[in-house]
Amino acid sequence: MRTLLQLSWFFRKYWKRYAIGIFFLFVIDLLMLWPPHLIGQTVDLIRNGSLTPSGLARTVAILLGLGLVMYAIRFLWRYLLYGGALILERTLRDRLFAHLTRMTPSFYQRRRSGDLMAVATNDIPAIQMTAGDGVLTLVDSLFATLLTLSVMIVAIDWKLTLAALVPMPLLAWATAYYGRLLHERFYLAQEAFGEMNDHVQQSVSGVRVLRAFVQEEEDVEAFRRVSEKTLERNVSVSRIDALFEPTIAVIIGFSFLIGLGYGTYLVFTSAISLGDLVAFNLYLGLLIWPMFAFGWLMNILQRGSASHKRLLELFDEQPDVADPPQPVTRLTSSTVEARSFTFRYPGAETPALRDVNFLLKEGETLGIVGRTGSGKSTLCRALLHQYPVERESLFVGGVPVERISLSALREKIAYVPQEHLLFSRTIAANAAFGRPDATRDEVAHALELAEMGRDLSQFPAGLETMVGEKGVTLSGGQKQRISIARALLMNADILVLDDCLSAVDARTEESILRHLREERAGKTTIIAAHRLSAVQHAHLILVLDEGRVVERGTHDELMALDGWYAEQYRRQQMERYVAGQG
Repeated sequence: MRTLLQLSWFFRKYWKRYAIGIFFLFVIDLLMLWPPHLIGQTVDLIRNGSLTPSGLARTVAILLGLGLVMYAIRFLWRYLLYGGALILERTLRDRLFAHLTRMTPSFYQRRRSGDLMAVATNDIPAIQMTAGDGVLTLVDSLFATLLTLSVMIVAIDWKLTLAALVPMPLLAWATAYYGRLLHERFYLAQEAFGEMNDHVQQSVSGVRVLRAFVQEEEDVEAFRRVSEKTLERNVSVSRIDALFEPTIAVIIGFSFLIGLGYGTYLVFTSAISLGDLVAFNLYLGLLIWPMFAFGWLMNILQRGSASHKRLLELFDEQPDVADPPQPVTRLTSSTVEARSFTFRYPGAETPALRDVNFLLKEGETLGIVGRTGSGKSTLCRALLHQYPVERESLFVGGVPVERISLSALREKIAYVPQEHLLFSRTIAANAAFGRPDATRDEVAHALELAEMGRDLSQFPAGLETMVGEKGVTLSGGQKQRISIARALLMNADILVLDDCLSAVDARTEESILRHLREERAGKTTIIAAHRLSAVQHAHLILVLDEGRVVERGTHDELMALDGWYAEQYRRQQMERYVAGQG
């Protein structure tokens, strides 16, 4: 019942739909009381020998008319109640998807993808059943039970009715006990389903790695263990589920036995007529559905409660980064500045960046280099405000990033990450992802700047070539260049390239960088790279080591220092020379 109360916001919004549906349900329950009464009267007329052909025809006509009327009304309440449940399912899916798009990277580091998929595909339909079948069984079982019992007590015999209800307290205890077990087991079963989803997602995404390391059989065995765990937990749910109907059937059977035995005695003592006994058993038959519905209701509510709990756990998680109360929504400058900037990932004990200082003026280029793990990507992500940052330490356009609205900040910056995510669409659609309204010529020009022109000519469908899931049909360099074209097409004031030229050869890299300098003259650019030739033209180069700036300056100044940068640059030039000679 708590789940229905928690969904009261939805029922209030669509109260007219549910009110009309429940009204029609009440009308159906009233109409269903008429046939047993007519049949009981007919039995008494047969016993008395007073049934006429016209009277029988009238009774049959009334029963047929009732059937047609109930058919139409059943359609109406099903349309209203089940339609409302489907609206709830759509609403919850929309809310869940919107919530997931607002969450920051730290959320996805804590949550498994498979578990999130399980909530969307399994838990939300279980909640939808609560708003559809749950409301139906709750209202119908209450109306049908109260109306039928009232007629049995008033029109037949109250003593016979009470006697037939003796086993019912046992039914209430059994459904409550089974319901508690079902809630616990269904919650565990949904968790296991999420684990299985996550395993499948990782195996499909990493199928190339599995094959490269000949781990197919081991992965199949690991999946078998996960699926067996899911099976065992679902079977444990089914065991409890399977006990509901037999328990209810046995209890209702005892009610029929008492009703038939005691009712026969009352007929012999002339306390009730034979027609009354027939009508009573028909009314008792009408109670079978409410009794089964009551058990089914407990089943639905417990499943819905477990699923709703999992959904609320997701909704209760809030993003680490959100818009400030009075955000700055317009940036007039493209300067980027760090003032003693120190950054620590959520949950980490040691800072990833320490005391970083620099000022990048509008139209300048900043190069960020250093060993693997030195903090290059961290600095780029911090600039996008993907994680909480210290106040008054990182500025864009002269404004602290924590005071800028997220939409304004991210519209100001075009970002090309290390991990190049392409969607299962065409090359043109992937390049125009940030600007869906871009013309075909603009898309083609951006791809030319990213040195994808020659590659496009080799694809039969050109711009309309489908790239497959995550760009599986493309090489690493092609994926990088499409990602660069995507950022260039946005024409943002600040461009951040996070080591996105690692998969292209030196000549292609040189061409792309030349196009960047020509196309983005007067705009701010930040380049994090391992190949120092990518940042050689930068106005300021930062050398990071364990999150600290250990060297800074232009290319010539750093070469004069004869430190890590100079040593690394000479080594890379030698490697390039040797490769060229080879």
